[in-house]
Amino acid sequence: MPLQEALALVPVVLPVIFWAVYHYYKDHDLPEPVSHLALAFGFGLLAAGVSQSLYMALEPLGLRYDAGYLADTSTAGLLAYALLAIGPIEELSKLLFFVLIVIRFEEFDEPLDGIIYASFIGLGYAAIENWQYLQYLTPLEAAARGFASPVVHIAFASIWGRWIGRAVVEGSALLPATLASFAIAALLHGLYDFMVLLQPYSALPLAAGLILVIWVWRLLLLRRLQDEATDGPRAGR
Repeated sequence: MPLQEALALVPVVLPVIFWAVYHYYKDHDLPEPVSHLALAFGFGLLAAGVSQSLYMALEPLGLRYDAGYLADTSTAGLLAYALLAIGPIEELSKLLFFVLIVIRFEEFDEPLDGIIYASFIGLGYAAIENWQYLQYLTPLEAAARGFASPVVHIAFASIWGRWIGRAVVEGSALLPATLASFAIAALLHGLYDFMVLLQPYSALPLAAGLILVIWVWRLLLLRRLQDEATDGPRAGR
């Protein structure tokens, strides 16, 4: 691979390494097998393909739109598309692998695991998005997106990862937890994309504020779950 092409991939590769190490450290007391974390990351890569297929499936129904065009022509149309298509499609694509496969891992035995695995899925999804956008961005824009996209996808995935993971570990009803947490994540994801697409610069503080609120909630939750994992009966796993 030519040096120039290799350097172009830095905004994709570095965030993957950073966030993978970060989340592995966050679960250092009861770490998940690296092979399973890598598998979850791979599911995120596949989820990006599922997402693209779902968008394409809207086309025969006359429901696939150019979000950029809607941003220029119809605020109401963009809001509807963001809330009913973008948010649900992208969160569903990531959640499917989590519900169908990840929660069945034998090592999935504490609520913290839900957030960790969901984050790796979100990281894989973001890596594909960043790679797809490389050809359209300047190096500075690629670096900015390389940092922001994983944070956004990890934040939204953590919502359903948290509540589904808790339901699995506690043995409570899985369907209500899945539907409720998916709805919240899809709604917030749709609102975020609506703001960014409609006013990419003036709405940036609002969009960043939304992610910041979710991230602070996530940090506090991770700290509490880490303490519980360290002191709980499974600490000797």
